[in-house]
Amino acid sequence: MAVTVVLVADDDADIRDLVAFKLEQSGLEVIAVEDGQAALEQARSRLPTLAVLDVSMPGLSGIDVCRMLRADAATAGMLIIMLTARVQEHDVEGGFSAGADDYVTKPFSPRELVSRIQALLSRSRA
Repeated sequence: MAVTVVLVADDDADIRDLVAFKLEQSGLEVIAVEDGQAALEQARSRLPTLAVLDVSMPGLSGIDVCRMLRADAATAGMLIIMLTARVQEHDVEGGFSAGADDYVTKPFSPRELVSRIQALLSRSRA
């Protein structure tokens, strides 16, 4: 079975490293980047199965990246989880309206994030 590739984009190095570490521990291959532009470039060149996007990043936000991925035929089917400190109802709605499959708020449990990723991946394979 092929290794599942997950893109992690967060401008906070501690969070990015923690998420990447937890995902690698669960057997996933991780591409970690620090901003939206790099996330978009890696998503288009490497075509990961799933992307975890921080909403608030310099330059392109996670919402911007999500919309661009959904608009591109090559990446439209990618699973996307938004990761953010923004917990207002309109922020969550904005994430889903941009095309996100799930929305995780900070502070978050790394174990819960891995569980949500695994649940999305298993549903997408079914």
